[in-house]
Amino acid sequence: MTAITTTENNALAPRGMGFDLSPQTFEQAMKFSHMLAESDLVPKDFKGKPGNCLIAMQWGSELGLKPLQALSNIAVVNGRAALWGDAVIALVRSSPLCEYVQESDDGHTATCRAKRRGEPEQVVTFSMDDAKQAGLAGKQGPWSQYPKRMRQMRARAFALRDVFPDVLRGMPVAEEVQDTPSEIHMGDAVRVEAQAQEQQPAYTPEQFAQLLPTWRAAIADRKATPDSVIKKIKTKGTITPEQEAAIRAPIEQPAPQADPVTDVQPKGEPEPMAEKTLGDRMHNATTLDALYEAADLIGEVADPEARARLAQYFEERKFALEAE
Repeated sequence: MTAITTTENNALAPRGMGFDLSPQTFEQAMKFSHMLAESDLVPKDFKGKPGNCLIAMQWGSELGLKPLQALSNIAVVNGRAALWGDAVIALVRSSPLCEYVQESDDGHTATCRAKRRGEPEQVVTFSMDDAKQAGLAGKQGPWSQYPKRMRQMRARAFALRDVFPDVLRGMPVAEEVQDTPSEIHMGDAVRVEAQAQEQQPAYTPEQFAQLLPTWRAAIADRKATPDSVIKKIKTKGTITPEQEAAIRAPIEQPAPQADPVTDVQPKGEPEPMAEKTLGDRMHNATTLDALYEAADLIGEVADPEARARLAQYFEERKFALEAE
């Protein structure tokens, strides 16, 4: 058994016959991050950014990558940490869960065959027709210079994320995220919203009276909140303060049952939205409108980690629906 010792609190531990620079404490990790950020051998996303270095090393630790491997294979794309495609296939092939990954391209369509032990083979293709539909074919940059390589990366990303999500820990693939448009800043949010409302048609009294029972029923069944209903309404039309007050009006609760119910929320507190319920609803959404309507409820989930998982799943479902 090889003993691992440190002579100082900030020393990096020797392992075997060489040195492993993996930090052993948080203080070591912080010091190492500053050293890496000052180095000329790290990618631009980490140059002068010790915080980025620290987070990338933590991601690498969860994925089984050493610190320097993590900084070389994790990219920051549109504000998200993502793995380069070569690291994705390396992690999958090194996992005991992987039986094989085979890739081919016939000049028009890239194919990725992935086999997980104990499960059937999964085959994913990505063709130039798919690239055209996604607005990628002929796009300035890699898609016009190396279309074969980009087809390969897209087929690989779809296949390996579907078959080995546990190995990749839900990390997106950099080549795929690069093709996703980043958010565009549209100026002051309040002013833009006011301008948008001025251009929206107003709900007539007849239209509002016809739709109000449906909205109120969704609020009463706790499928939506007054805020989420009003937000959704304002994307399609304007309402008066009186109409908004009618939506927010208190809803009479049914008389209590004879037998006491002990597994409900305290009086006056709405039951928190369940992560599984909302996840199933996004999974079953077949249109972008239905998906966005479900995503409006993410804020009703109490657990911050659950909200983060649902937000990531929303992005994946959105991409899948846009690609159909």
